[in-house]
Amino acid sequence: MYNILICDDEKDIVNALKIYLTDPNYRLFEAYTGKQAVKLMREQEIHLVLMDIMMPEMDGISAMVAIRELSNVPVILLTAKSEDTDKILGLNVGADDYITKPFNPVEVAARVRSQLRRYMQLGGGQAVQSGLLQIGGIELDDKAKSVTLDGEPVSLTPTEYEILKLLMMHPGQVFSPKEIYQQIWKDLPYGSENTVAVHIRHIREKLEINPAEPRYLKVVWGQGYKMEGGNVS
Repeated sequence: MYNILICDDEKDIVNALKIYLTDPNYRLFEAYTGKQAVKLMREQEIHLVLMDIMMPEMDGISAMVAIRELSNVPVILLTAKSEDTDKILGLNVGADDYITKPFNPVEVAARVRSQLRRYMQLGGGQAVQSGLLQIGGIELDDKAKSVTLDGEPVSLTPTEYEILKLLMMHPGQVFSPKEIYQQIWKDLPYGSENTVAVHIRHIREKLEINPAEPRYLKVVWGQGYKMEGGNVS
């Protein structure tokens, strides 16, 4: 049973999402402000959050920041087409994906399944036989689902974790943003470049001493991203 929190100040949207996510394996919780969402996160074991950006009392971006202090569960933002800046900001503070209104019911269900599958470690990336990957000072233990940097734990969102694992499993190999998006999101790569770039930047901020001069997560201009062993370029 997966506990899913739906947060939107419009009750019609909450009710529509409840219909789209009718599934015996889902238990749905409702919130209508960011404050209510954060309160529910403290009170319940939530496995995924669907959250609107524009809400009273506490908007979705502020709620995202508060939720990331409590949990690394997947968060899918609900956005309007005109909220491109907010989409990028939301991804930058820890959101895993976004869905643009008006919603396609099939897309909503598919994205929720995809994020849950990754979070519960039933998919998303290839299996690591030994369970342990190491590049320089970065160590990824896929059995424990943990990442350390020079022995210190690093907190990654599920999406950040899967991107890092993909790149660490293929050191030196360049992956384009479209390839990363297709591997991690299991979806057509529309708008993939900005989405992937934000997650890469977030991973760098957590793993690199100087994100502007990365030792590990390198960009190959015009081609994509790759992991290297820790030499500054």
